[in-house]
Amino acid sequence: MTNSNPINEVSRAALGIPLRSPSSPPLPSPLDSVPTASVADSTGKEKVRTVIICDTQPVTAAGIRTLLDGNPDLRFLKTTDSLQGALDLIEAQVETLIEAQIEPDQRDSLLPDVMLVDKAFGIQAILEWLARVRPAIDKTGHPGVVIWGISISEAEALRFLQAGARGILRKTASVAVVLACLRTVAAGRSWMEDTVFREMGGRSDRYPRSELTAREQQVLELVEQGFKNKEIAQDLGIRPGTVKIHLKHIFEKTGVRGRYGLALNGLRERGVVAHPA
Repeated sequence: MTNSNPINEVSRAALGIPLRSPSSPPLPSPLDSVPTASVADSTGKEKVRTVIICDTQPVTAAGIRTLLDGNPDLRFLKTTDSLQGALDLIEAQVETLIEAQIEPDQRDSLLPDVMLVDKAFGIQAILEWLARVRPAIDKTGHPGVVIWGISISEAEALRFLQAGARGILRKTASVAVVLACLRTVAAGRSWMEDTVFREMGGRSDRYPRSELTAREQQVLELVEQGFKNKEIAQDLGIRPGTVKIHLKHIFEKTGVRGRYGLALNGLRERGVVAHPA
């Protein structure tokens, strides 16, 4: 499959994002938006989920740490005030476990479950960081990255999710929502506050995939991943003009306008978005 670009000019090749083919299974459905029950391990004991905080403001990090102290199923592990520090921390932990020949099924209890990353580091800096940290995370599945900020637009949230983040959270969220997000991502699922996508309104009301042809389904899947027309044409072995015709039919059948709307609806269908605030 060819390298491609997600929405808003970010290079998927540069981000190191694995591309999902139309035949791949959907992403896991998220948990409910209320705080979830603690997860027990094979011995029946409560499994404690660990959290790393990467934030530009020490006071904010201290506040999250205090919040975690009041919830026995969540434990603060470490804080860092730079993306490089977060990268070094994850890579060092993963390499240590691999060199120590720790069995994969035993690594879960030794690696952080969630890393909360401040959007204030900058969109491009975070996207580049996600690309750099992804190889280490892919080796173990840890940690799940949550991007949080005072203000996060639909386009920004979409780019972060396409780059590998598993959660998007506003700093204005309630304590219950913050805890629910951490628990959900720690459990290996995805999280998104519905308010981040409030502008979608009823755009997902009419989305009859069953009415699409097999080729239109393929084009739709690739658009949802961020492919551009030329890249879709090359991947499917058709002409760019043919891709445009397929997209015209997709827009007409689904009632969704534009590639951006298709990508957002695709995330919502796979359960990545839809948690009430």
